[in-house]
Amino acid sequence: MSISPALLPGRFEAWAGGYLARALVALPTPIVRRLAGAVPPEAAGLHPEALLLGKLAEIGRDPMSDAQPVAEQRRRLALTARPMAIRPKLPLTVSDLRAGEIPVRLYAPHAAPTPGPLLVYFHGGGWVQGSVETHDASCRLLAHLSGVRVLSVDYRLAPEHPYPAAVEDAVAAYAWAADHADRLGADPTRLAVGGDSAGGNLAAVVALAARDDERLPDVAFQLLLYPVTDVTTKTESYARCSSGYLLTESGMDWFISKYLPDPARRAEPQASPLHAPQLAGLPPAYVATCIPDVLRDEGEAYAARLREAGVAVATQCHDQIHGFFNTTAARSSRAAFGQIAGALRQGLASPSR
Repeated sequence: MSISPALLPGRFEAWAGGYLARALVALPTPIVRRLAGAVPPEAAGLHPEALLLGKLAEIGRDPMSDAQPVAEQRRRLALTARPMAIRPKLPLTVSDLRAGEIPVRLYAPHAAPTPGPLLVYFHGGGWVQGSVETHDASCRLLAHLSGVRVLSVDYRLAPEHPYPAAVEDAVAAYAWAADHADRLGADPTRLAVGGDSAGGNLAAVVALAARDDERLPDVAFQLLLYPVTDVTTKTESYARCSSGYLLTESGMDWFISKYLPDPARRAEPQASPLHAPQLAGLPPAYVATCIPDVLRDEGEAYAARLREAGVAVATQCHDQIHGFFNTTAARSSRAAFGQIAGALRQGLASPSR
């Protein structure tokens, strides 16, 4: 038995689809495996929960296009994502602050030392969608499992604010965190950057900026989760995984067109960090990729270039689909989440320099 659109007649509202997905992946693993069906060759090794989530995401999906207002697409994403991001009560203090004009949210584990390490986090969503709210549950869980304070940044989004607005906000938020380390309970020698997808792109760009700008303190660690590293080229993973795994090739085309409408600027290192002429001197990194993801190859290419430049890098190709950072209602996603939290905790275990 496998799940198909025929089993789900009619058009579901975004919230209903999210709760349906949550209910189905909570079923016993043998049932989930039957619902998911056979694993395609390009996704060999993919967890059945992740495969099922990918199939459910395709049902009733409206392709990313200008046919629907961006604001409506953001609303639908938020409604769909909320049920898949569990939010249990955790021993944290959560505070909404402002880094200058940029809204930020601080997650401070009760057991975290003061001063202690701090992760400045940039959410995913193709630079067009996503927010501190869509990533609230995940940032809570990351802070709790790692024991590291997390500062989530609500940077400006395209198309209202195209490139380089998000980069400017990301660098400014990191600089503000460094300047206000005492207020945040942070150790200024243990400031990390991290993000998922487009947020991973911004984290990598901030690490480059901090290396090259003497006014900014060095980044101690990079947490790059299925990052966008090159918006100029489509790798083989685009061809292998163009649809069926949440993030599609056409979706990435649309995101890039909104964020970087001028193709002439797409090779700039602030847009495509893989094009930075030199990666030496960057901080240690953990680079997570997903088995069937259009971004897999460029994430692995960035990790390889970091290694070639003498940067300490740990990598993990997870048995998940793109976006698993936000699907903590799934058992397998939580297992992957635990590995990420462990990498962050270890990466910030002691002052880096």
